[in-house]
Amino acid sequence: MLVKDCIRVDQQTGLESASGLLFLDLGHSGFVDLSGVRLLRCGVDTVRQLYKGLIRPEVMALFEKPGTLVDFAGQRWHSGRVGRDSGYQYKLQNADLGIILLIKNFNAKLETIGPHLKIEVSPHTIDNLSPERLQARMDYYASEVLSHLEINQCAVHLALDLQGWAPPADLVARMHCRARSHRDISGINEISWATKSSVYGRGETSMFGSAGGVQLCIYNKTEQAKATDKLDFWESVWRRRDSFDDDDPQNYDPAQPVWRIELRYHHSIIQQFASGSVDVRSGAALDTRSFGSFAGHLDGLWRYGLRQFKLLLRPGIYEPIWTLLRDDVRVDLPVDSLLDDTEYKRYYKTSRGFSGKNVELFLGNWVSLLARERVGAKKAFKFLQKWHCWNVIREHYSSKGMSERDLYRHIKDLLEERHVRWGRAV
Repeated sequence: MLVKDCIRVDQQTGLESASGLLFLDLGHSGFVDLSGVRLLRCGVDTVRQLYKGLIRPEVMALFEKPGTLVDFAGQRWHSGRVGRDSGYQYKLQNADLGIILLIKNFNAKLETIGPHLKIEVSPHTIDNLSPERLQARMDYYASEVLSHLEINQCAVHLALDLQGWAPPADLVARMHCRARSHRDISGINEISWATKSSVYGRGETSMFGSAGGVQLCIYNKTEQAKATDKLDFWESVWRRRDSFDDDDPQNYDPAQPVWRIELRYHHSIIQQFASGSVDVRSGAALDTRSFGSFAGHLDGLWRYGLRQFKLLLRPGIYEPIWTLLRDDVRVDLPVDSLLDDTEYKRYYKTSRGFSGKNVELFLGNWVSLLARERVGAKKAFKFLQKWHCWNVIREHYSSKGMSERDLYRHIKDLLEERHVRWGRAV
């Protein structure tokens, strides 16, 4: 669907202006005044840097007594185990440094070179270091964990904090995106829909998209900061970094709530940008393996995200706040933005690279096993959506004109057929 912007108008002259804060929707909603919106700060909230290599034997010795303090790389760390959902078995954590080292990938053998390290960095550490210095620090810790070291890929979360705006009550209905499934969580109730969004509590948090792709989160940052005892830190950032308003650089108001709009990019999405984007002058591909090398492209990533998730005023027209956030916001980093020098495009790896028969043979054999174990269609489909190969399966059947709902019904029909034809014999 082609979506257009409202006309931006300068409040003083009444003329059309690319920086105007008055938005005109011809013939429908009239004028929308956004002069009361205060953009406080847009920055990197999370960095996850992945590495490949061989774990040094002395590192594994640090986990002989999980839950203890250990010495590593000249610092004191808390060692421990982590849940399988993280993809890793062990961690070293130093909250003062703002660094967590996740070590030993569950899906790779200890004695082989593999993706055995992920470094996660907290907001206060990202705020205190330039991308170059932060990358150097991560690389140093990685070299202490792994031999045969190779930088693998990075993932980032971009967060904009603002005042003078709150998400509308019908946010979910007016947010359009490509995401395919949806959760809504209010209190203890969980319901699933087809727009892949979640609304928590009293509408203070909304999420669109999946953690394994591009995810948009809109939430009350003031309440979240209070709940995690981080409000003092964030207020110091907002007072120091509210640099969007040149006429009033101190425009943070502690009496008003701060809302956060956050774009979370999985490392696989960053890799897609590396495969599909080019420098418009040299034609060179993007280097996205490290946060340090990718930092100049974060403005482009921000704009891309606000085009993937479209908040609409009405069908075919962007909500004015979305135009403002997309066009006026720049990620606050001490690096030169490469936005104007780069054509951003994602390259999608599809199931067309191999025979789709592999997908259908798998599905048929899998359904037979499910029927044998008397597993229901809902439980089976929920498991399938969480599997690493789900995107390939979904893309194959999508190319045949089948939606996710169609695929669920297909699995349900196959299960019913096996039960009817074979009964307990399966």
